[in-house]
Amino acid sequence: MMNTVKFTIISIVVASTLVLSNADDFSSAFVSPKVNQLRPVVLPLRILKALASIREENADECSLDDPDASGCLQSTGYYTKDPDLVVSEILVAEVESLRAKFPSFDQEGTNVIKRRRNRGHRFHTTESSRMEMEYHEYVEEGELVLMDLIRKPGMGGVSRAFHRAGPRKLLHFDPKTANAAIVTCGGLCPGLNNVIRELVHSLYNVYGVGGNVWGITGGFHGFHDFKNYEPEKDISQLYIIGGDGTHRGAYAISEACEAAGMNVAVAGIPKTIDNDVDYIDRSFGFSTAVEASQAAIRTAKTEAMCNVPNGIGIVKLMGRSAGFLAAFSALGSGDVDLVLVPEVPIILDGPDGILPYLRQRVKEHKFAVVVLAEGAGEELLGISDEVDAGGNKAKPKIGDFIVKSVGDYFKSFGEEATIKYIDPSYTVRSIPANAADSFYCTQLAQHAVHGAMSGLTGFSVGLVNNRMVYLPIPQLVATSPRKMSPHGQTWERLIAMTGQPNTASPKLEKDPDELVNPEPRFG
Repeated sequence: MMNTVKFTIISIVVASTLVLSNADDFSSAFVSPKVNQLRPVVLPLRILKALASIREENADECSLDDPDASGCLQSTGYYTKDPDLVVSEILVAEVESLRAKFPSFDQEGTNVIKRRRNRGHRFHTTESSRMEMEYHEYVEEGELVLMDLIRKPGMGGVSRAFHRAGPRKLLHFDPKTANAAIVTCGGLCPGLNNVIRELVHSLYNVYGVGGNVWGITGGFHGFHDFKNYEPEKDISQLYIIGGDGTHRGAYAISEACEAAGMNVAVAGIPKTIDNDVDYIDRSFGFSTAVEASQAAIRTAKTEAMCNVPNGIGIVKLMGRSAGFLAAFSALGSGDVDLVLVPEVPIILDGPDGILPYLRQRVKEHKFAVVVLAEGAGEELLGISDEVDAGGNKAKPKIGDFIVKSVGDYFKSFGEEATIKYIDPSYTVRSIPANAADSFYCTQLAQHAVHGAMSGLTGFSVGLVNNRMVYLPIPQLVATSPRKMSPHGQTWERLIAMTGQPNTASPKLEKDPDELVNPEPRFG
């Protein structure tokens, strides 16, 4: 209520200055809220005149389709033209379409939202229980999302782009006869059930699918032998949720279906707690895992503070080949003194050693908190030859190694370190998604269904520069799993926050025209 009063009175004062007075010494006051009291604030006339003279037109009202778009934008504050920053060529990541090889449904006016008339059961609604509602906006085939938004002098005029995700006017599949299947592969991730739920919801209650939506248990093991497959369920859309390895399998299925002459759309949805699928801003469940990791870090800090002498809390988080979870969890906490990730080599002793730094930190603050990723320290412990069921190489026990190394280092000075080792492990991924991830899961599922219903196949969906796009699976997996840049802003923020030695390798000079994938976004 107080905020409403403040903004209302400001509006009245600014509007009144145009009518009430033109005197140079005129001033007015508005009431601004403070705790249990009202405080007058004086606005000089020159400020009020400046506010009143601001153009009502803003940059958002300037259409780029307008022939005078440049003039319109210049009138709203975009004054300078930079001839060196021009995008003259856009390279589009094309997604395969079933339309090129199979007949499409393509009936005008059929792609409308089939929403329910009442709030009864969400699924298996009948035709009589649905109401049709047209989309306010369809995505045209030529709509693109630029990937290389940050432009630098001398960069060249080339940019990459992905097709914008969303509903199309024409459908490849007839919703009344379409059948779909959903399969998840790999480990758990916050929001996994949200994605499954919204896939089913979108198929039944957005597109009004008249067939069945099947759930496949056991990952890829739940599939029949493809050579002996009998299409008794007549599945026309397959939704596969998993990481980069799962996406490679999804594309193999897409190619096999095409080779067999099967009109089946295969859509992927990226899932990785490590946030290491390339190109996309972030994977679903990642922000929830970062949030869940805070409890372990707080526990480590409390244990370190309350145990003497030389209390040290060490937390090991997931991150097989990328340290995003450890890095963002540490930054979200603000209480971490040392972060160890796979992308940056660990130096134990010497001027840049983590052990002298950690001991000095304990001497200054009486305690310290360490966060490390499970994949850190391969340069010290070596790469294991053991392989798990998913084909991933087993990681060395970096947590136990660091605990022992720290303890032995303090003993070399005749001192004792009280070390508490915390491994939250699967607890950060087997929890419900937070609100941000739940919404993201809804976006991913709906746009995956939009793409499949329009006939796209061999694609995945995700946020790129905060816009939903369709990504060709071959391109997505070619550079996955991605790694955190040891010369990027995330690592620089960590070094500035912790004060730890920067043991990253020197940055190599790059061609200014070379396009690189930006660091993932978060939040």
